[in-house]
Amino acid sequence: MGPPPKKKLSTGAVVALVLGSLVVVGGLGYGVRAGLDGVTGSFPEATHRLVVPQSLLAGRYTLASDLSDTQGKEIEDTPDFTVKDARAAVGQYSGKDGATLVLSGMYGRIKNGGATRASILRGAATEKGSTLAVRPRDFTPAGYGVTVSCQVTTSKDGLGTTTLPMCAWGDDNTAAAVALVTPGTVAADPGDIDLAELAETTVRVRAEIRKPIG
Repeated sequence: MGPPPKKKLSTGAVVALVLGSLVVVGGLGYGVRAGLDGVTGSFPEATHRLVVPQSLLAGRYTLASDLSDTQGKEIEDTPDFTVKDARAAVGQYSGKDGATLVLSGMYGRIKNGGATRASILRGAATEKGSTLAVRPRDFTPAGYGVTVSCQVTTSKDGLGTTTLPMCAWGDDNTAAAVALVTPGTVAADPGDIDLAELAETTVRVRAEIRKPIG
């Protein structure tokens, strides 16, 4: 008998996990849990938005599907007392050798970007079937002036356990999760994932998709 086939996480499963993490920000997210403490004060001015370009990272990843008007609609329709005028920016990207990058973001006027960032990752860790394997760690890659939080979750199916690394950021106008799955990471030990490298990738993606309004 030959070796067992390599396990492959379907693109649909990756999209569902990442999108689900962001949707949790609304309704059951930070604003509702925090009560009045999370909704006091004024909303920041809208100065930036997110776009879903045809390619990312110097053409390394190519847009396979813009999901902003489909799955992203749930982000826009879910109430969140800490976000105003929310719009979705959701894209699925394909890379070399079977790599999949999923961007699930929103833009608008966000009262507490740091809390939103934490809520995104918490949502991914509590998504049905997911288990938090590596707790969130904060990274501030040099030259970008933004902090991102990264974690690793796992999920079990009939083929075994799947590893899903993810990073997220949140600021006054934008919040998003970036998940990157390759044939090498999908079956990797969660502790072996290079989260610092993924954080670097995430801030580079952010720099490409976060645009001034006007």
